[in-house]
Amino acid sequence: MAAAPAPKPDPYAYMERIDGAKALAFAKAETARSLPQLQSDPRYAGLHAEALKIVTAKDRIPAVAIAGDGSLRNFWQDAEHVQGIWRATSLESYRTDDPQWRTLLDVDALSKAEGVTWVFGGASCLKPDDRLCLVRLSNGGKDASVVREFDAQSGKFVDGGFSLPEAKSNYAWVDRDTLAVATEWAKGEVTQSGYPYIVKLWKRGEPLSAAREVFRGTARDVAVSPLVLRDPAGRAQAVLLERALDFFNTEHVLLTDKGVVKLALPTRSTIQGYVADQVALTLEQDWPAAGFKEGDLIAIDLAELKADPAHPKPQLVLRPTQSQAIEEVATTRDRLVVALYDNVKAQVLSFARSGTGWSATKLDLPKDSSIDIGSASDRDDRLILGVTSFLTPDTQWLADAAAGHPEKLKSLPARFDASKDVVEQYWATSKDGTKAPYFVVRPKDMKLDGTNPTLLYAYGGFQVSQTPAYAATVGKLWLEKGGVYVVANIRGGGEFGPRWHNAGLKLNRMRVYDDFFAVSEDLIRRRITSPRRLGIMGGSNGGLLMGVALTKHPELYRAIVIQVPLFDMIGYTHIGAGASWVGEYGDPANPAERKVLLSYSPYQNLRAGQPYPKVFLETSTKDDRVHPAHARKAAAKLKALGYDFLYYENMEGGHAAAANLNERAMRVALEYTYLMQRLMD
Repeated sequence: MAAAPAPKPDPYAYMERIDGAKALAFAKAETARSLPQLQSDPRYAGLHAEALKIVTAKDRIPAVAIAGDGSLRNFWQDAEHVQGIWRATSLESYRTDDPQWRTLLDVDALSKAEGVTWVFGGASCLKPDDRLCLVRLSNGGKDASVVREFDAQSGKFVDGGFSLPEAKSNYAWVDRDTLAVATEWAKGEVTQSGYPYIVKLWKRGEPLSAAREVFRGTARDVAVSPLVLRDPAGRAQAVLLERALDFFNTEHVLLTDKGVVKLALPTRSTIQGYVADQVALTLEQDWPAAGFKEGDLIAIDLAELKADPAHPKPQLVLRPTQSQAIEEVATTRDRLVVALYDNVKAQVLSFARSGTGWSATKLDLPKDSSIDIGSASDRDDRLILGVTSFLTPDTQWLADAAAGHPEKLKSLPARFDASKDVVEQYWATSKDGTKAPYFVVRPKDMKLDGTNPTLLYAYGGFQVSQTPAYAATVGKLWLEKGGVYVVANIRGGGEFGPRWHNAGLKLNRMRVYDDFFAVSEDLIRRRITSPRRLGIMGGSNGGLLMGVALTKHPELYRAIVIQVPLFDMIGYTHIGAGASWVGEYGDPANPAERKVLLSYSPYQNLRAGQPYPKVFLETSTKDDRVHPAHARKAAAKLKALGYDFLYYENMEGGHAAAANLNERAMRVALEYTYLMQRLMD
């Protein structure tokens, strides 16, 4: 028997060099060709002005976090602070209409002083007072960042303090003078996914080279990260090392004075916090030996676990029903707090532990909404909660997880006229009979005649839920102009817990796409829209979904916005951080998984002579997670096959495709100009 023919060399492999001259020349030329087609549209200027006004508005609700010193901290960007400021205020001042903020770190000023476009990546602060912080700063929005120790009280970087060079580092405070650090210790000493796998303890005053190794994974892992469990006084009770075998399977290791000890926990479990001497975990797989199911929230006594790591004795806290999912878990000083969704609508439960187990009380918050646990205090039982829905502006609440009685702190002003719209939830039947829900936001007086310009958004991966949210730019730039907005809750997401996600992994990936096509066809069947008026949008994993829709069912769509996508699913494991996602998609080196990947990989399935709509591809040169090669190769192949398309590669911005608010407003305006051209004209 003749051997199978060797695969042909990829003619666009050169696109995989992020800063390669030929690749950049292509990206710049296609961007220069495409942008005038959108920016010369008379609607673009108005859309851009509206988007810029929304994203830079000063009356947005600040996303505040309760700090250990009692203050509320927030990272803020607006027209004057394009890169942003990290700032703090008191709760008393925050309750007023004009809070008095103290600037901790001005990122615009830092960028100007150092000649680098710094993007603030957050701060990890030492409990209990949160004064000393490890600030993450990224050049242009990359995942790789530098880390510098910062004193939040003085507002200055600590002279001679902890400092890590640019890398995709993971780290945690052990105590004031000790860090647990996983980083790229030597050039190339990272996993195949590009993340660190060696953990060392680093003492204050020592050079980084003197840090002492305590754990080593392998280059085949995704990453290794330290996790420190602390009591309310800020004292470390355990130092854990989380060894990600793939994106979803994690080995949990306890660091002791005598070395490391593996904990006998399911690899598909997530440590959510530490409270009342208990380690709280969610399960993403069944644990039959202990009598638990995927989706359960359980708790394990830490002292018992440390004494006998091979025989954990978990206790059930919460078992969601088939229509429910645990979306978030947080801990306060004494409470375990859960955002629980039922048919994609949220409630918040506060659990207290007693001698007999866990008891729950429900917080009195708005119904039929999404609820985000923005911050939880370690000093007491206070929470900051965000409540949102499609047509109701966001509200922010302060709640006591023990006493209840939530207090509304802030309300977002209306960004668009929602009085003419209504929200409905429908269910589409997928190819295998599974029913997938979706939300439709539409004008109340809409006629079911198939002529309504409709934008369908979905993601479908990594157990990420698409819950109702007040999307100000969607409302102003699309709904107010007469458009219909749809969000699909397809498999692959977390809307119904781990089972919803697990149903679309690897060999079963087509279920995710079948759900999406079922929603698309249901919209057409109900005459909400028609293929002539139906557009779709998705980013990252959702960008892959868009590519599959383009190649599998181009006849259903008139417009496709493909944001920072995966596209080459045969080559993805060696591009960017692709190797880390084998747990989601499968491995092209595995024959059975390669067959499935090849069946839907957009890059390999692009063909000549198909009824492809004119798509809009977006990416960022600084995206070191998904990598711009995917979008570049898609554009190059579409061009070679003779198709018309639009392409925009932002030279900064990372995986968000925007490094600041101005760039975000531009990207949004470009997208809606394109959608109007395709669906409204």
